[in-house]
Amino acid sequence: MLDAVVVGAGPNGLTAAVELARRGFSVAVFEAKDTVGGGARTAELTLPGFRHDPCSAAHPLGVNSPAFKAMPLHRYGLEWLHAELPMAHPFLDGSAAVLSRSVGETAASFGPRDAGTYRRLVEPFLPKWDTLARDFMSLPLSALPRDPVTLARFGLMGLPPSTWLMRRFKDERAKALFAGLVAHVIAPLGGLATSAVGLVFALAAHAAGWPVARGGSQAISDALTAYLEDLGGTVHTDYEVKRLDDLPPARAYVFDTSPTALARIAGFGRYYEPYRYGASVFKLDYALDGPVPWTAKEARGAGTVQVGASKAEIGAALDAASRHGRAPDAPFLITVQPSLVDPSRAPEGKHVFWAYGHVPNGWRGDLTDAVERQLERFAPGFRDRVLARATAGPPELAAHNANYVGGDIACGAASGLQLLLRPKLSLFPYHTPHPAVFICSSATPPGPGVHGMSGHNAAKAVWRRLRQEL
Repeated sequence: MLDAVVVGAGPNGLTAAVELARRGFSVAVFEAKDTVGGGARTAELTLPGFRHDPCSAAHPLGVNSPAFKAMPLHRYGLEWLHAELPMAHPFLDGSAAVLSRSVGETAASFGPRDAGTYRRLVEPFLPKWDTLARDFMSLPLSALPRDPVTLARFGLMGLPPSTWLMRRFKDERAKALFAGLVAHVIAPLGGLATSAVGLVFALAAHAAGWPVARGGSQAISDALTAYLEDLGGTVHTDYEVKRLDDLPPARAYVFDTSPTALARIAGFGRYYEPYRYGASVFKLDYALDGPVPWTAKEARGAGTVQVGASKAEIGAALDAASRHGRAPDAPFLITVQPSLVDPSRAPEGKHVFWAYGHVPNGWRGDLTDAVERQLERFAPGFRDRVLARATAGPPELAAHNANYVGGDIACGAASGLQLLLRPKLSLFPYHTPHPAVFICSSATPPGPGVHGMSGHNAAKAVWRRLRQEL
């Protein structure tokens, strides 16, 4: 009998498996697709030689992940590549605000009226970032935080809506960039704890950047898999699990799946019925015959580029997709330029470009024209660079990854209390009605992103139970 079986070979499932194998437990992973990766895969989606990331591309939370830092993933081929700037946010006048490794450079890009305000927001937390990140990404805590004072201070600043925090800024540049940071979790700007979302992304950039993985996001999943196999774990692909009886006998079962799928497989009935899924995205992957012709020079050297003319425009786009059930007229775009730092991603002189805008859950329209009209506002002539494009709306995203219910790439709405307490209002979110069944997907804290911390935290709950049985 195995000690643990993990269902789903996404970053969280693989991380949970590694954490258990490192502690001497026998582990097997079962994945329905023909490759590992979940939201961290890479494939040729457009033309031969152009390697795209179907979901995640830039990894501020991955490079800052306490779980990943504790593993020798570099020995298994994972290399983080950093652009000149982690992120830029261009404006229609050809200027840009930036999120730099340097707090000073970032603050200066906001202008003199907001530079000091920004410094006062982030500088107190940076010297203690590693401890704060570990404590924050381990919530709800099963042990005392390592630095309870800093965590409490961060909580006081982060729990209010981002709209409150942004009142500290006087000018549009800081407001728009910060609104864009909050939008990465596809949550309305006025939601609970959205200030914390923006601050975490900003602090992550200052601490360790917003890199891409050399060769694509698949490299993260491949490194985790290779490390797991060296530890004695096994991975089985092309193995769809429809009920618990499909799995070999084990002392514990760990699911990197949506709560809905877990309830169906494990026979939990309506246990997770209150869990809400959020807005989706419309994703585009481009093969380009040259770099994106951004008007703002800062954007030309940035790994990630946020595209939204103002805080109001960004907020309206989020509200349209998440509250009003319609696609925005001017979508807010998150874009990534991997081939700026990784020429292996495209043929010589060519580029891959990654972009998405927000749409309602389950939406079946085509946002391509709206996305490209928005890009042309900030990069005139963009369409002339396009050699080929691959599009994926909510149905295609859900088909690519079953955890994206209705195309929700966060595996559950990151709004209200569900941003903090997911998938149930519980201090033990990784536990389920069955004592031997656990959940470790991004439907559990700390939520969406390629960081493995949901898997890490769930593995703690699993190994504590396994040791109690000895």
